[in-house]
Amino acid sequence: MSKSAVASRMSWALAFTLIALFIAAVVLIIFLRLESWPARTARQSTTELERLGKDVRAAFIDVAHLQPRITINNRVYIEQTTPVSELVILSRRIEVEHELLHTWVGSSKRVKLHGTFNAKAGFDLQQDLSIDIRPDEIIVQLPHAQILGVEQEQVDVLEFENGLWNRISGQDLQSELSILPQLASEKAAESGLPAEAERTLQRQLGERIHPSQPLHLVFKDGKKRE
Repeated sequence: MSKSAVASRMSWALAFTLIALFIAAVVLIIFLRLESWPARTARQSTTELERLGKDVRAAFIDVAHLQPRITINNRVYIEQTTPVSELVILSRRIEVEHELLHTWVGSSKRVKLHGTFNAKAGFDLQQDLSIDIRPDEIIVQLPHAQILGVEQEQVDVLEFENGLWNRISGQDLQSELSILPQLASEKAAESGLPAEAERTLQRQLGERIHPSQPLHLVFKDGKKRE
């Protein structure tokens, strides 16, 4: 066999060897990447959830002025550090009237009052508040919204009539005045203010966080404020 033929065979053998080594290297790299893919994916997923946890924390500080307890996949990520007893979401002006009409031995007294109140709706955070961030959803658990209180703005006396011997007493006035806040609270609840507060909180958090996964607010029955 001629020297040129031998050299040609050696060149082809070297080329095949280099190609085989290159293919083996590529296969090894792909294998290592595939082998480490679950761990890398888990790290990336955890990092993303932790970033989202910070966004949720910032949103609650902006919206509610509190830092709630946050878990990521049921693991505590941030503990609640700011004690807040209540979260007011909405307020509405409420007007009510109440009348006392009493007759004794043919003598009648009458008092009619008109009250204007500012009713506040929100959440009693002395009950449980928890946030769990998961890859497929964010779950915020908190009590149902309720009327947290009413503040008197103005009371007007519409009618004030004494009978000849059936006179209006200071206790009569005090009793009538004490009824007005209760009426205002009941009227605010019947107007749907608590349900509106729940929808408002959902919207505020969604606009502030912009999560890629669904944001679910789970309202739990709790003890109503007296």
